[in-house]
Amino acid sequence: MEEPFVHKIIKQGKIIESKMYLSKKGFIEKSEPLKKSDLDKAISAFPIKHYSNPYNETLFSERVGEKKENFSILEMDEFSVFIGDIYQVGEATIQVSQPGIVTREEVEDGYRTGWYFRVINEGTIQPESDLILQERPYSQFSIAACSEIMYINRDDLWAADELFQCEALGLTWRKALRKRLRGY
Repeated sequence: MEEPFVHKIIKQGKIIESKMYLSKKGFIEKSEPLKKSDLDKAISAFPIKHYSNPYNETLFSERVGEKKENFSILEMDEFSVFIGDIYQVGEATIQVSQPGIVTREEVEDGYRTGWYFRVINEGTIQPESDLILQERPYSQFSIAACSEIMYINRDDLWAADELFQCEALGLTWRKALRKRLRGY
């Protein structure tokens, strides 16, 4: 397998062609104060291979950004990315926080959720940069496994509790799991 790669960087629907500074806010465009849960979703990522569809005449490389992602990624998907993974991209360090927001049907159609990163260390990034894995603390929680726990196997409270205990999991997901497990 080749090195994971940020193929395109998209900000407000426009493809970024040059270097840019990645702050803790990532691509969040909010004027009001940010909550911790916002910072868990500083960067949205989606695998470019999910755009490959034989029934769509548009080239998949031209469809990049349709899911409103910030990073269009090559050589990664929901089965090879794990909650808590820490990557170096350019001068910045980012960490996988939670699966992307999707409908139940999208999950059932092959776990094509994408995922979110939080920014740990700010720095300059650019398109066509390698994502270098620095650490994988939770190898049991792939993005696909998390989506399965949240959307498909809703009655498996043991798995939900195990995922809830994952400290790297985004606050929004932790709150949803806490509500399922404890009723509040």
